[in-house]
Amino acid sequence: MNASSIVHSPTHDRQLVSTDAPVAVTMTVMLQKVAIVGVGSVGQACAFALMLRGSAREVVLVDRSPERATGVATDMRYGLPLSPTLAVTSGDWSDLAGAGVVLVCAGANEKSGGATDRDDGRGRLRLLETNASIYRDIVPRIVEEAPDAVLVAVTDPPDPLADLTRELAGHDRVLSTGTTIDTLRFRVHVAAEIGVQPSAVEGLVVGEHGTTEVMLWSSVRVAGTPLAEALGPDRPLADVRGRIEREVRFANITIIEGNDASQFGIGVACARIAEAVLRDERAVMPVAAYRERYGTTIALPTVVGRDGALGDLEPSMSEDERRAFERSAATLREAAAGIGVAVTPDRRRAA
Repeated sequence: MNASSIVHSPTHDRQLVSTDAPVAVTMTVMLQKVAIVGVGSVGQACAFALMLRGSAREVVLVDRSPERATGVATDMRYGLPLSPTLAVTSGDWSDLAGAGVVLVCAGANEKSGGATDRDDGRGRLRLLETNASIYRDIVPRIVEEAPDAVLVAVTDPPDPLADLTRELAGHDRVLSTGTTIDTLRFRVHVAAEIGVQPSAVEGLVVGEHGTTEVMLWSSVRVAGTPLAEALGPDRPLADVRGRIEREVRFANITIIEGNDASQFGIGVACARIAEAVLRDERAVMPVAAYRERYGTTIALPTVVGRDGALGDLEPSMSEDERRAFERSAATLREAAAGIGVAVTPDRRRAA
């Protein structure tokens, strides 16, 4: 069977992933299909970014409200003639079959869950109990229909929800979006201070996607130049640092105050993560995966490919940054334990 005979038929795709399909053909289909579970503001933004970027040949939307999923898919379908994506469909659980990546976006968001107080140290963790209950219901259904997919926890708080997903799924092909969007925000704000393109900034945010995230100021470079030098003698790094820390850490709340939901940036970030998985790129991204040495799912630079996290890198950190990162890991272990996920940090890890 040649490629041209299957390009335009989502129904044919589902036939190809039946139990009788050859393994090679099944894998080809998986590398072309992304499913989104939960089609609220974030799920819709993910779907739109996937379509515009041509991240996958087929995008499938599943929601507790079939009417909403159908409406979104129908609306997006009218833009397909201008997109590399060939199919955007709505469906039920069975339509997850053959997906190479499932973006899990279902659950309460920060506004509806009351996680918009800058003075509340829990931040997104306020949503954990509510969204963990939703994940306990939907993750087994996802795994039943798409047992070989990489699962990406997008719902807040994504890191402990990824720990729960890993336990429910019974495999390690689980990521959370981690600090991908935080790192992008960090680079954007640093670039704005200097007046350069964000692509010129080398900087990372690690740890929790939340209030304990750690911005690695010690390693920030602008085209290889240390940030303090790039700022010049008349602009103290301490002043810039305090302002950017607030802007990045609470960017979600600023967005929600104006537009009800933080959605578009994370939508593009999720599309990029899906691409790295589907294409087995081995791209290095600050997603979160389970780290045995920390006993939790936490964001570090991660090699991302067809099986999810293929390895990680431990960036250099100052002593203060290292202590902050350890506190972030402890916060995430405590959060996971609070929803009944077993956590066992490996005490053999380097101090």
